[in-house]
This record gives sequence, C-alpha cells and structure tokens, in this order.
Amino acid sequence: MTNQLPRVHEIEHHAAERATTRPVVSGMHGVVAAGHPLVSMAGMRMLLAGGNAFDAAAAAGFAAAVVEPTASYTLCGECVAMVHDARRRESVAVSGQGTAPARATIDVFRRRGLERIPTGPGADAHLSFTVPGAVDAYLTLLETYGTKSVSEVLIPALQYAERGFPMYEYMHRMLAIPETRAQFALYPPGGAGVFYPGGRAPRVGELFVQPALSGTLRRLVEADAKAGGDRLAGIAAARERFYRGDVASMIGAFSEKWNGLLRASDLAGYRARVEPPLRTTFAGREILGQAAWTQGPVLMQALGMLATLDLRAMGHNSARYVHVVSESLKLALADRERYYGDVPTVPLTELLAPAYLAERASLIAPDRAMLAAPPSGTPRRAVTPAPAPAVADGTTHIAAIDGRGNMIALTPSGGVFRKSAFAPELGCTLSTRSEMFVLEDGHPNALAPGKRPRTTLVSYLICENGAPVMTVGCPGGDDQAQADLQIVLNLVVFGMNPQQAVEAPRFATQTLVNSFYPRVYKPGQLNVEAAISESTRAELRALGHTVTEIGACGVGAVVTRRDPETGVLSAGADPRRPTYALAF
Repeated sequence: MTNQLPRVHEIEHHAAERATTRPVVSGMHGVVAAGHPLVSMAGMRMLLAGGNAFDAAAAAGFAAAVVEPTASYTLCGECVAMVHDARRRESVAVSGQGTAPARATIDVFRRRGLERIPTGPGADAHLSFTVPGAVDAYLTLLETYGTKSVSEVLIPALQYAERGFPMYEYMHRMLAIPETRAQFALYPPGGAGVFYPGGRAPRVGELFVQPALSGTLRRLVEADAKAGGDRLAGIAAARERFYRGDVASMIGAFSEKWNGLLRASDLAGYRARVEPPLRTTFAGREILGQAAWTQGPVLMQALGMLATLDLRAMGHNSARYVHVVSESLKLALADRERYYGDVPTVPLTELLAPAYLAERASLIAPDRAMLAAPPSGTPRRAVTPAPAPAVADGTTHIAAIDGRGNMIALTPSGGVFRKSAFAPELGCTLSTRSEMFVLEDGHPNALAPGKRPRTTLVSYLICENGAPVMTVGCPGGDDQAQADLQIVLNLVVFGMNPQQAVEAPRFATQTLVNSFYPRVYKPGQLNVEAAISESTRAELRALGHTVTEIGACGVGAVVTRRDPETGVLSAGADPRRPTYALAF
C-alpha cells in the first residue's frame, strides 16, 4: 500500500547507535510498564490470568497506591487515561480527576485574605482537599472495558499492603526528606507511625506493611463479595461503599476534623467521565490526548508550531533544536495559563488551528530566547517569582497493551506527602489538587464547586494509518507535557525505539506559571539534564537562556508499542526512577 506512512522503526536515522541502560522489553501476548516492578507485576498477573489491558491497568493502579505512596500518589488521588478498545475500534479519554467540594468557593478563600489556594508544606493542606477520583476511574475501566472482578484486581494490592513489600531505594530516599516527616506532624498522628516504625524510615530491603490501607482496600473486596459473584453488581457495590458508604464517611470526617472543605456528600455525586479525545496530526500521524481540563493541548500546540521545521536536520538535542522546542513550549504554556480550564468555552479549535499556530511560531526568534511569557499569552494575574521546591517527585504512570490490541496509558497522582495530610483511618493521604485552581472570577480555571482543576496529568496515544500503535506518558508536574513532547519527537522524528525514547536526555522551560502552590514563575530559566553537553549549554546561554542543570526533567516515562503488522508488543521504561516493563 503505497499511501501508507513508514512505520517509526522504518525511518532512516542513527537511533541504532544510541546505547541504553536497558533493553526494549517485547512479547506477543501482553506488555505492562509502571513505576515499580511490583506494580508492573500486578498488571501482568491479570494478563496471565486471562484478563485484558484494562484489567491490568486497574490492578496496577490499585497496587501503585500501595507501593508508590512517595511518587505523589494516593488511593484517594486522581488519574487520567487514554484508552483504546480494539473490539469497538474506539479511543476515549477517561477522567478520574476529582472535583472541588461544594464548600469550595472563591469567596471562602477571599474572606480568609488569600489570593491563592494554599496547601502544604504547612498547616493549610486541608484547604485544598479534592474529591478522590482514581477509584471510580478504575471501577469505570472494569465496568466498561474490563473482564475481571473488583476482588480479582485487588489481590496484588492487598497482598502488598497486608504482607508487605521490600522497601526500595527511591521510596526510602523520599521518606528521608525532613519535610515529609514534618508534614505528618502537623496533622497528628499523621503517617509517622506507618512510615517511620521505631522512629526511623525502613531501610532498603526491610519489609514494609500498611495495615490501615489494606483495611480500606478490604472494604471494597467485602462489598464485591456481597454481590454474590455478579461482576457488575460487585463493581457497583464497591463504588457505593467507597463513595457513599463508610469509606466516604471516613474521608469526610477526617476533612471536617481539620476544618477542611471536603465532606462525604461531595463524594456521593462523583463519577469518572469518559470523553472523546482531543486530536491533532503531526508528521502524518494522529496524536490523541485529553482536552483543556488538563495541560494535554500543550503538546499538540507545540507540535503544530514545530510542524514546518526540519527538526531532524537540526540534530537531536542540538542547541538549535533545544531552543526551538523550548520556545514553542513557552508559547503553548502561555496559552495554557490564559485559556485552559474545565469550562466548555475553551477555544480549542482556534488554539489548534494551523494558521494560529503558524502565527505563534513566527514569534520564535532563531537567535534569541524569550525571557518572559509571550505578551499575547501573558497570565491574567501577575505572579511574584519565588524559589521552587527543592524536590519534585510527582506522579507515576502505567501503560498496558494486550494481545488483542487493547491499550491504555494511565497517569495517577495526588496526595504528595510533603503537601497533604495523612488520614490514619484510611491509611493514605488526601489529594490537594484544588491548589491548581485560581481565585479569579471569569478565568477558565477559576475555582467553582464540582469543577475539575486544570490538572497537569496527561497521557497520549500515537496513531499510524488510522490505528493507535503507541502510548506515551511521563510523570513530572508541569514537566509532563514537555517530556511527552520530547518523547513523541524522539519516536516520530528521530525514529528511536521505546527505550531510547524514554532514556534520551531531556530539558524543560520554566518560563511558565507553575501549576502548584505557590505558583512560582522563573522567566528565562531552562532546566537541562546532566547529559546535555556543556557546549550545547554554552550555545543556549548565548541565545539568552538561563541554563540550570537539574537531576531529571520528568521522571518515570513509559512508552508501549504494538507493531500493526506483526502484533509484536514492546515497551521502554525510564531508569530515572524504578520504572520497569514486563512482557510475555
């Protein structure tokens, strides 16, 4: 078929010369990649037991809430997902993003003399509690696309919580940060007794158990069991118990105890949403993602600005390449701050129109960096520059593809230890995602009861010749869309395999208003990883960029792929965190 696009691995390039620390993981029947090998194994157990990719993702999502609590993720958190159902030939976006409580209004915060919604570190974490959305998203995946019961997908998570798992280096390092324990102490008894048994963080390799969290998970299993073996009735019963039963009551009571705004009644009306994906094309391929209640369109806008440039000729991570990509991101992120939010009036058609993006791209000067947010996208409210947090451990990512071609890219998050409050009765923190709202009447991201905050969480599907063939996702807060953009370019422009694409050095502009409290703004700063050469950095400085080396620009990235001709499934997992892929 002469009109078909060349597949990514057929593009002529020098990617084969790029060494990686790990191999691409490949199989024929199923592949799962996640932020920890035990989480990947939770998903793989579902595939080995005859389940599909959606069963695997739900099991891995629940397991991650147990195994990755220091990856800014809690059972009472949120998630987004891109889903492709091979049988229905349908791709959708799933929103497990929780909403603002009924008591959360702009006036409530103004009466407190606040200009922004506060959260931790500090004693204000309870003011940004958000309705938990991840659990209903997993139940929706099972209900609509899965084959397994609630009890089956919870087996790995329950085992990890009740029997324990070996403490690993990344989690130990996060627990060793003084601010983590200090934040627990502000909401006593907090999580000190769980995460610092005997007064210290468990050593690497020591068994770590979470009895209270296992109790919360066990409640969902008990609800399922009472349904008498009816899978769908069991899912409904688990949803009822979490969102309208004793779990909801515990969540509401904990918030009320600390004068938070969240109540059990806020959970009662919550449901995850299944929505049409946002679509754009680049290099003859279609990219699917979430709409403007996330920062998903940032990647799509940046791709549109870069569409007419010969990026491959510039050379991967050359100074010119880093410059034009980061400048396109500045422009897209400026639009994010002005236009994006959970409202029906976001002008997405206009923001993704080729003519508009060409006009925006014309603002990119080849010989100088923009040292501030572009005027046409200036945020509506001035933001005072401030130091950024010393550590950003944000979020995790899970991806799965099964032998039938079902695929999912799932990004869970919420409940950062150093920013939230730990509920001993639940065994986990609550999400503080409401901090991302702004207190400005008329702004698309203005706080309102029942509204989703404009989240940083994103995930993507890449389609070739009309069919999804790859998933892309990378944790990292405001760096998520930036890292995902570079990974997409690595795959599509430079022809890298999944492992090369996630391991390649990354960069991230900080000429943006940070989505997290206190919404810092660092105009002109360009973060780069250590592997970006000094000669490249010098050229970037000459263009006006303030180049700063940091440990990682996005962590825990995952790419999974299905070859449409052979059916071979493959995955790459980011070594910047203990992210691992499994296949069979």
